[in-house]
Amino acid sequence: MRKAFQEIDFRTTGFVLGARIDAFSWDTALDRLMRWAHARESRYVTICNVHVVVSASRGAAYRDVINAADMATPDGAPVAWMLRRQGFANQPRISGPDVMWALCGRCASEGVPVYCYGSTETTLGLLQTRLAAAFPTLKMTTESPPFRALTAEEDAAAVARINESGAGIVFVGLGCPKQEHWMAAHRGQVNAVMIGVGAAFDFHAGTVRRAPAWMRDNGLEWLHRLLSEPRRLWKRYLVTNTLFIVGALRQLWFGRS
Repeated sequence: MRKAFQEIDFRTTGFVLGARIDAFSWDTALDRLMRWAHARESRYVTICNVHVVVSASRGAAYRDVINAADMATPDGAPVAWMLRRQGFANQPRISGPDVMWALCGRCASEGVPVYCYGSTETTLGLLQTRLAAAFPTLKMTTESPPFRALTAEEDAAAVARINESGAGIVFVGLGCPKQEHWMAAHRGQVNAVMIGVGAAFDFHAGTVRRAPAWMRDNGLEWLHRLLSEPRRLWKRYLVTNTLFIVGALRQLWFGRS
């Protein structure tokens, strides 16, 4: 893995249920991402919400992927809160949809092309229309890969298309944990910063309604999503949130994650 344990800078890094999370301000995170994007460095970034850190705590292979990322941001108020408890005062939540929107603005003004990889053709069409209206100078390419494992030839062709586009940032919307595994497998092949943004494509395309700001700010975005899609998400949130609470209490009380 790219980042061995001894290479971690503990001045800017915390751990939440065993997952390494970077403690950055918004400006620091965005500036670093844009520096990598301009240089077209092959890196990957994980946006870590409660579901991600709980999944990492329960699977060594996935935890290795998260901990080897070039950057891991605290998405979700509980994850940011856990960093603040570790001494990173005023640590903000740095979420996937907000990262994507902010970076699209920066890329439009700084002439950095972006690539959106994942989701459906319909969603990507709506997303492209919305982003073009918000950021008229943004150079953007989209691709909806098959909802199955790609052959070696298909994968190589996808990598070639991404690299030939000149993109400095690739937003990956394949869902957790698939997108994180995909990015880790393609570091060193894709000449861009890969960022796993989860449901951001749907939010910005308007196919899924995002929680109001007051719910996001108070750690209740999960409740909004649960009420919006109860049949699909009830089990995930019931189990995941319970495991997070248990794991967080264990870490805070006993120093074990």
